[in-house]
Amino acid sequence: MPTRPELSPLPTRRPLRVAALVSGGGTTVKNLAEVIAAGGLDAEIVAVVCSNDKAREQVSQKVPGIPTHLVSRKDHTHDGEFDIAAFSQRIFDDLRAADTDLVVLAGFLSKLRIPDDFAGRVLNIHPALLPAYGGQGMHGRHVHAAVIAAGESRSGCTVHYADQSYDTGPIILQKSCDVLPDDTPETLAARVFEQEKRAYPEAIRRLMQAPPPSSR
Repeated sequence: MPTRPELSPLPTRRPLRVAALVSGGGTTVKNLAEVIAAGGLDAEIVAVVCSNDKAREQVSQKVPGIPTHLVSRKDHTHDGEFDIAAFSQRIFDDLRAADTDLVVLAGFLSKLRIPDDFAGRVLNIHPALLPAYGGQGMHGRHVHAAVIAAGESRSGCTVHYADQSYDTGPIILQKSCDVLPDDTPETLAARVFEQEKRAYPEAIRRLMQAPPPSSR
């Protein structure tokens, strides 16, 4: 397992208090909630922070009862300039108020500045086999279209530690699937998501079972 980047130890209390950051439909949060309800993960989702109203509505429909927070990128953009520092501070203030142990990015499309007390406690899942097909602008359909255009025979997903850049943190695990000759971005996305449904809970379980990191 890769070394976590300069981090605060993952709390040992159970259930683990997990928060999710969402910009889209909330399907990943729904999957995690179902795994938890089925006893596959000793955790609870204590908060979902959404970057737009539509995402908040969809999360509330798919996983009712979980507290949702709206932290809009639009509200932190002034004269065309995005204030990433204020945006990130507001998000992590909400996560601290929810007494969050671990943060999962679940289709969250805005860049963040991760504060020191959350270093190594923020995970992301990317719908490709990093380091290929990562970076700014590579999300959702764009990733799958690029994989198909390149003629790849395999794709999949990557769970990794989030850092201050796009898709560059240490990899925790990957799961792969075939790319079929007649695939479209939509059919490939569906096959990759089946791997994501397994990968995120497995990655979280691995971290929960890992020994505390040694301090430097």
